[in-house]
Amino acid sequence: MAAYDEAVDLEVLAQLPSERMHYQLLRSRVTDTESLWQDFAEQLDSFGPEAYAALKPMILEQPMAALAQHVADGNLSYEQLTTFYLYRIREIERDPERYLNGVIALNPAAIDQARALDQQRAAGEAGDNPIFGMPVLLKDNVAAEGMPTTAGAVALQENRTADAFITARLKENGAVILGKANLSEWAYFFCEDCPSGYSAIGGQTLNPYGRLQFNTGGSSAGSGATIAANYATAAVGSETSGSILSPSSANSLVGLKPTTGSLSRSGIVPISSSLDTAGPMARSVDDVVVLFNAMAGRDEADAAMPTYSANLQLVYRLRSLEGKRLGVLDDYAENSFYQSAVSLLSENGAEAVPVTLDYERMEGFDRLLGGEMVRDLANYLATHASAEVEIDSIASLREYNLEDPDLRMPYGQALVDMMADLELTETELEGLRRRMQSQARAALAGLFGGSRLHVLLSVNNQHAGLAALANYPALTIPAGYEEDGRPVGLTLIAPSFNEQELVDVGAQFERLSRARVAPEDYQ
Repeated sequence: MAAYDEAVDLEVLAQLPSERMHYQLLRSRVTDTESLWQDFAEQLDSFGPEAYAALKPMILEQPMAALAQHVADGNLSYEQLTTFYLYRIREIERDPERYLNGVIALNPAAIDQARALDQQRAAGEAGDNPIFGMPVLLKDNVAAEGMPTTAGAVALQENRTADAFITARLKENGAVILGKANLSEWAYFFCEDCPSGYSAIGGQTLNPYGRLQFNTGGSSAGSGATIAANYATAAVGSETSGSILSPSSANSLVGLKPTTGSLSRSGIVPISSSLDTAGPMARSVDDVVVLFNAMAGRDEADAAMPTYSANLQLVYRLRSLEGKRLGVLDDYAENSFYQSAVSLLSENGAEAVPVTLDYERMEGFDRLLGGEMVRDLANYLATHASAEVEIDSIASLREYNLEDPDLRMPYGQALVDMMADLELTETELEGLRRRMQSQARAALAGLFGGSRLHVLLSVNNQHAGLAALANYPALTIPAGYEEDGRPVGLTLIAPSFNEQELVDVGAQFERLSRARVAPEDYQ
């Protein structure tokens, strides 16, 4: 096979009408792809193509419950499951016509962890948590011991820390931490008019439904692309405004943006303590529920968490849609996917309630996020980052990147410049936050209360900013594909801490529509 030359692919991308798809580079200039699997190259070579082909029908596209049943039946082990996914990642990421740049790091202890879980199961110590033995990827702003937590940035390349709270919960419940997923650098609050899914450490994430055709969405781009391509059972994403909903809908996944305060943020590289939240991304509603529950738990260090979050759990169930009042926005009167979804839900008992949303976000959103990131990142660097990290503030990040701009910031760092020059007192920042959140909450509370809604229906991430500011949870679910193959998601929004309402309606829509299809070149 001839050596790969990304210039050919970049030329194809340069012809696309969307300027944000005119990438400057694809492969990372910082990370050698082959280094990802060097810690278990011998084990993968021993596993081989025959074992991979034999296990493929049993694993690919299968929900966690089916995989657990295969283990219970003696047809599969957790070690085989983990090795299969690692082998698959290596196979695809080595292929110049299929690679996705979806992974930043692989956990060198992953196979050992899986083997230990097999031993626990054999000894009758597995427990009954459905995530037990399931390999999971983490967005690389979520800390995990044994791998750096980089947020995609060269400045954090050596940021080796203890587990984030949600990572520790996953391990306690028996999940295998497979590795770290690529992301839009600094969770897409770094550059301006730059492509989503790019980071200096991971390169440019590509969409398996159209590698050189469709955007991946951001900032949890790697979490989206990898799970769509079956690199793991599920992935953890994070959202400030659209960063779970966007890549989930762009990659035909189910993604849950929870209420801020339902899952811990301790040990996650921040943007905004007011809006940030982690959340699950998977190929089914059931798997999203499993991953959410495995991360949940009371974190005393996270001031956003209410007392009752210690016992917060979701339930996957197929309840009747009778009596469910679903807000149907007039903005989507000509959207065939939206109208088909409304018809499907209405035919099965839900009541479609026409609504008009009267909301235009006031100016200052970037200033709000910028002011909070200046404060919250400095706090993270002081309390969580490892001693090897050279920066301690946004100002020092700007100077660090300017030392080697071609490597560290090929698309510039306009938002870092904005933050470094931002003059906003804590009082001014709090006032801006209060005004923006009050406006958003009033708009949604009025809509839900006035029309007695249970759920508001939207498309993709088109109301992500409103939901984020109001702190309303949202769930996106595959709804179909445009003529060119681009995925479309139906998005459900509900009042704070009403995730169960989203799951109940979402589970029925998923069952009725059966819309998701695996990407053709990754089956």
